[in-house]
Amino acid sequence: MSSARQSIGNRINKDISMFSESISSIDMQSLSAEEREVVELAKMYAADSKAWLSKKDYNTSFASISYAHGLLDAIRKLKQLID
Repeated sequence: MSSARQSIGNRINKDISMFSESISSIDMQSLSAEEREVVELAKMYAADSKAWLSKKDYNTSFASISYAHGLLDAIRKLKQLID
């Protein structure tokens, strides 16, 4: 693998780890049904990101984890877990 591709793969892995850390800050019991649904969607996008990464489809993997972060950040913002 070229160093550029390896670097992209490492970045995606870092983003997946960051997503896991972020999701652990959410108390699922405090969420409404709609908010829980959004968190579940975010988890699915994160899982998709891992699958695309294993297939070396870096563009789709990065898009998936970025979307997962956006969904999760929206919930975290609503719950005042981030500024």
